[in-house]
Amino acid sequence: MEPIAIARRLAELGQKTEAQQAYTVALKKQEDLSPMDRLEAASYVFFSRGDYKVAYTTFVQLYNQGEFRPQLWDILTQAFYQPNEEKLRRRYERNLQALSAYPYCFHTEFPSYEELPLRFFPFDSSGYLPYNPVEDRFGDYVNLKAPVIDRYFFHDLENPILAAEVYSQYQLEYLNDNVRKSEWVGRENHIYLHYADPALFCAYLPCLDLRPLLREEKFVFLFGEEIDQYPIDFKARFGIDYSQYPLKPIGIREVNKLIWHTQLATHNGGDFFNEIFYGHPNLLSIESIMFDDYRKLLDQIRALYQKNPLGSDVNRQLAQLKNPTAKDFLVALFLNDSETSAGLDRAARIAPALFFQPHFPNVEYQLDVAEGERACALFSQQYEEIKKSPILKGFKYIKTITPIRRPTTSHAATVRFMAAQIGDPEKSALCSDQVVQRVLNRSYLREPEDRLYQDSVLVRFEDGKLNPKATFTRLAEFLDIPYTESMTYCSSRLGRDPESLEGNVRGFDPATVYRTYDEYANDDERAFLEYLMADIYKACGYDFHYYKGEPVDEAWVEEKIDHFSTMDGWIAHSLRQAFQTQRAKGRRQTSQEEDEETIKEHLEYCRENRLHIAELLLKRPRFVTHGGQPLQMTPVLQPDPELLEQPLYH
Repeated sequence: MEPIAIARRLAELGQKTEAQQAYTVALKKQEDLSPMDRLEAASYVFFSRGDYKVAYTTFVQLYNQGEFRPQLWDILTQAFYQPNEEKLRRRYERNLQALSAYPYCFHTEFPSYEELPLRFFPFDSSGYLPYNPVEDRFGDYVNLKAPVIDRYFFHDLENPILAAEVYSQYQLEYLNDNVRKSEWVGRENHIYLHYADPALFCAYLPCLDLRPLLREEKFVFLFGEEIDQYPIDFKARFGIDYSQYPLKPIGIREVNKLIWHTQLATHNGGDFFNEIFYGHPNLLSIESIMFDDYRKLLDQIRALYQKNPLGSDVNRQLAQLKNPTAKDFLVALFLNDSETSAGLDRAARIAPALFFQPHFPNVEYQLDVAEGERACALFSQQYEEIKKSPILKGFKYIKTITPIRRPTTSHAATVRFMAAQIGDPEKSALCSDQVVQRVLNRSYLREPEDRLYQDSVLVRFEDGKLNPKATFTRLAEFLDIPYTESMTYCSSRLGRDPESLEGNVRGFDPATVYRTYDEYANDDERAFLEYLMADIYKACGYDFHYYKGEPVDEAWVEEKIDHFSTMDGWIAHSLRQAFQTQRAKGRRQTSQEEDEETIKEHLEYCRENRLHIAELLLKRPRFVTHGGQPLQMTPVLQPDPELLEQPLYH
């Protein structure tokens, strides 16, 4: 039976919940459903108090297609618009009243609420469906509070900020919170907002709250031809000479934008990206520090502050804050450190963003299998620590960048790093099964509603090395910071082109793009990784170098795993060295023969675990959150094609 027929039968039997589910399935498939069938399904879901969004969306689709318009208009207006109309009207009138009293809004003729060219039908707690009365149709869903900055507001800081047609509440607040007052920088520094059509601007006012944004008088509103007034000479026109004001030190709570440089996996080029952003005039940045070290450092600073809150200007600011937060202490740490603010332009038009890369020794993921192995939930203890951290939660504006490197190269480089520590009696390093850890690490997938990733992008390490200008101009645009001279070279506290780790290449040397580290990974291990991580290869434009396109089944997987001699060799070597160190310290009493048997058993466990993981991944399961929401591929930054110096790496 078709879903619609099943739904009807369930409805007849009075099984409401099951009928709602069946009707919803029918609407989502919409295969061979007539307009009448769709109306029936949506009406049942809506009037039986099922998922109203499914019904609402269907009603609007049918209305725009010209179906059942009188009936649907009654439902849409009575159910969604009229209950909210008075609230929308009051907000519009309050905004108009605030604009009428605002000194830097020169337009005086605004339409009444009834004359607005758009009506906004609330859809959920965040967004609306705009209705155009002239065209008699609904537009696409808009969320004016979506925490995404998709404009390049701060590309040019030589002149006051000029932005056109900004209707996002979040972006208006972002401008207000990040552009410093003219009195603080000793020059004209208002935010000029231009709207070609004042009536269209007014149409959005029922959905916005301008009043808190007008208190500091940072904005100048220009409509139509008023754009010719940009920029205004405030001394000549208003008698305000901002040059008479002294430069005000950056306040701790002015820094409310975080650029989170997140660690997808080890040896993905994180140090290289840190070196690009070090010394940027609009960033507080530091080399990566282990996340645990950050937490310990903040605890130490908090203890010192409680003992002696005075000292530096920044500490005096802290003393004046009521209940300073972890975020406040982190910003104070960066502002107090001469290295983190090495190139900071303290007279800039905008407050600096904090560039932050909390690092982990490794990032490990586990799979929780559900729905008969058709869905896998990902879990990482390291990510959970970040997610719960009050340090990151304290920032209102978050941009996230994730460097990514060809997985086989990144994998082999990680094994190389671990191998270098084998035999060190101070570390007693053990080489874990990096093939499994790499193939399970799907942190390039993001939760749609995860605040830390809603405004995020993957950046290929290879693009940064081979096409730095094309890559970093685009990355600056995404981050909404100027592309500056400091981004054209690598630097750190050690100076230009530092050696981040002994043996690492310096600056834009592309050698690490082409290294394959054959001593640390063989072709079977790399073919295994490529096939099982095909989604990220496709998304990032990486060609397969080791998987040759042959059919893959369990026999192929078992044959590859049986040849993981390089990975097994490093695991066994690390265990032997660890046993030897323990024996030398009197902590191990077993014989070498017993040790070899232990190693053999561990490698057999690794083999069985690889087979189990591969069996799951061969089914191409959906990756979901623990709440069952599908994970999405994080967008990949595309270098500016007009600035490419070399062909894109594949």
